[in-house]
Amino acid sequence: MEKSAEGPTKKKVVAVVGGGLVGALNACFFAKRGFEVEVFETREDIRQAKVVKGRSINLALSHRGRQALKHVGMEEKIISQGIPMHARMIHSPSGKQSPIPYGKKGQYILSVDRANLNKQLLTEAETYPNTKLNFDHKLQDWSAETGLMTFVRSDGSKDQIKADLIVGCDGAFSAIRKQFLRRSRCNYSQTYIPHGYMELTMPPIDGEFAMKPNYLHIWPRNTFMMIALPNLDKTFTCTLFMPFDDFEKITTGDEVIEFFQKYFSDTIPLIGLDALKRDYFRLPALAMVSVKCSPYHIGDKCVLMGDAAHAVVPFYGQGMNAGFEDCIVFDEVMDQFNEDFSAVLPEYTRVRVPDDHAIADLAMYNYIEMRAHVNSTWFLFRKHVDDFLHFLMPKTIIPLYTMVTFTRTRYHKAVERWHWQDKVINRGLLFSATGAVLGGSYLLIKNPPDINKLIIPAEKLWNRVVALRT
Repeated sequence: MEKSAEGPTKKKVVAVVGGGLVGALNACFFAKRGFEVEVFETREDIRQAKVVKGRSINLALSHRGRQALKHVGMEEKIISQGIPMHARMIHSPSGKQSPIPYGKKGQYILSVDRANLNKQLLTEAETYPNTKLNFDHKLQDWSAETGLMTFVRSDGSKDQIKADLIVGCDGAFSAIRKQFLRRSRCNYSQTYIPHGYMELTMPPIDGEFAMKPNYLHIWPRNTFMMIALPNLDKTFTCTLFMPFDDFEKITTGDEVIEFFQKYFSDTIPLIGLDALKRDYFRLPALAMVSVKCSPYHIGDKCVLMGDAAHAVVPFYGQGMNAGFEDCIVFDEVMDQFNEDFSAVLPEYTRVRVPDDHAIADLAMYNYIEMRAHVNSTWFLFRKHVDDFLHFLMPKTIIPLYTMVTFTRTRYHKAVERWHWQDKVINRGLLFSATGAVLGGSYLLIKNPPDINKLIIPAEKLWNRVVALRT
């Protein structure tokens, strides 16, 4: 709030451009601080829309996102509307199912509905008397010097507003960010991966989930994969991720069935032959883009958050969580610099850019892990080793996934620690293996053992390791 010698004057105006997940949450954060908040969204109000346009990939809510929701009193409400997923459930081509826990017992991520979460956040923002939601407002122009913004509506009419701070939360193809790119020393990269995604629905069977609900189901097939997340209506949303070239090779309903019989045969009776043939061609495969930029601010007037600053591919389940954490980080910097935008904005860029770039890279890496590495014996062995060492030394060895998903360890710090741990553990395994081979060779030469006596203790030790981690 601005002050003068006579006392308090009018509150500063914060214009949030974009009424999606991060924009709606940001409105709550700024309203809670007492700013006059105006939210501008191009689309109609999704709470009244018959059909909600936009992406519908299920979201995986984890610790970072939950902390942001907790800050505005929304955590418990959203958790009650989500479904816990304690592990990945790996489906082999033969139909065998093998769970791989995400973390320690009791740790889980939540499958949440994107549209419902967005509606809840908009409704929460509206509960603040100092917040106004403006739908059907498309940004036409804005000034980084004056904060003057012009919006056009579908009927051709225009609205203008002058904001003290403009917060760009308008997605991967941000209209706010376009002005950043016209300025010197603005770094920007946009990368489309060669894979697209397509959604299919697995309906309930006799009113119940067709598969075990408390898992993120994965069908890893090396160069492509399918995943399935549970919904509250007992359906699963199945998402097929595959190179566009492979999508384009399938042109008939019979080819769809042939493809699924070869790679996902256990899903055919669950999704249904007719539904597969119909839904595969209902919409074309959609693209996925990764966006990086720097800086995130212009002067003391404008800042980017969420996908507008750092769109990431969905393979670490951190896109929404990273966007929600942006809100917390900005709020923490606001406390640090007493809401002085001229100090807050550059500090936010300094702190946040390396973390968002790190999670963008991790999301790319995790696609390879999800579609291929989870099939690897070495991957499974290393996961057991990492989890066992984490059990023995919880503060020294922390698995990367745990740091990213179940803590607020800065993303780039988590990556640095992961690389260090990887070196230490691999060297330890190498030295152990070398020592075992040399020592074992000497003993075998002196006293050849009964092989049956060795197998049973080894099995007991391994079973003990598995018991400890679960």
